[in-house]
Amino acid sequence: MKVAIIIERADVALGGAERSVSELAEAIGAIGYETHILAAKGVVTAQNVHILCADAGGKRTSYRVFARALKKHTEQTHYDILHSVLPFDFADIYQPRSGTFAESIIRKAATYRCPVLNTLKRSTAFLNFRRAVWFGAERRLSEGQTGPLVIAISNYVAEQFSTHYHIPENRMVVIPNGIKPAGQIEKSRVDSVRNNLLAQLGQKGADGAVLFLFVGHDFQRKGLDCLVEAIGKLQKTDNHTLARLVVAGRASSTRYRRLAAKLGVEEKIVFLGAVNNVQELIAATDVAVLPTFDDPCSRFILEALAAGKPVITTKFNGAIDLFVDNRHGKAIDDPRDITALSEAIGYFTNRDNLNRAANAIISDNLRQNVSVARVAQQLKAIYDDILAKRGRR
Repeated sequence: MKVAIIIERADVALGGAERSVSELAEAIGAIGYETHILAAKGVVTAQNVHILCADAGGKRTSYRVFARALKKHTEQTHYDILHSVLPFDFADIYQPRSGTFAESIIRKAATYRCPVLNTLKRSTAFLNFRRAVWFGAERRLSEGQTGPLVIAISNYVAEQFSTHYHIPENRMVVIPNGIKPAGQIEKSRVDSVRNNLLAQLGQKGADGAVLFLFVGHDFQRKGLDCLVEAIGKLQKTDNHTLARLVVAGRASSTRYRRLAAKLGVEEKIVFLGAVNNVQELIAATDVAVLPTFDDPCSRFILEALAAGKPVITTKFNGAIDLFVDNRHGKAIDDPRDITALSEAIGYFTNRDNLNRAANAIISDNLRQNVSVARVAQQLKAIYDDILAKRGRR
């Protein structure tokens, strides 16, 4: 069977969706399917990666140009399944990696605490022509009883399709996201990274600091300001708190450094900037924390669970489907609930609570549960069902 996965850009260096698609293609290939990636732009890293709009100008490609290129390619090359992460109605499956376009607009606006700015961001969202085109395509695709099967990567995403587009239940299934778990990292390397972090924080190894790791490139959407405020609130409650925050991501940290200084916690936070050693950072720290305003199913949280680390995130992160609240981590209702976030951080500064959650992650085999290999097996059943129905027709 030949499966084509459609994505706008094929370049794992871009992160998130691009890396997920690459890992998914590999996992589907591992169960015996011939898998190809069809992209408008990107980097050809293997024979199964096909760039269809390389000659088109600009870094991005319009909906219409890419659709035309896809139709031409698939007329010339047969695929049994067209599995798209973009809203093309001629695909067999639509599996968005970033939730719905409608929800992303609402949740982006929610990151602005000022009601006036919140309203303004919502009302001007469709002045972005490109976003409006993709939103329209997604809405049309979701209407009626016919069209691609929508695969939601979390219950959070499924709720978005039901709420915003009223998609019929028989046209949607939920297959929780998965990642390729990292291999074992040498203990000496992990110790070296941790000692370096402690040194940057002015800590000694014996001081008992508990390191909370935040990884993300969109600091505003991922709730970093809420997290810094929570660290500040925790210090007010406990001036001798063991909590220390490590922040990794390529966004500007100036605003957040100022906030930390204002709250008197600048010495408790280290900003690393863009990093290439996320897996080493996860292994060298104690808890993954992501108070996000909108995340269909965060790779970072899944990677932390795969590494046996407790997590703190919000109900706006589809990754909560893959761990149990108050057993493997904490899921707070709203990133703006600074008290709840502060209490969750404080809970894991207790080593007994930390170790109990870490042991539960291992005993409950969350590493296998969050694996993309599990996703591939679930997709196999979907592919087989699509082909069986096509054959009956």
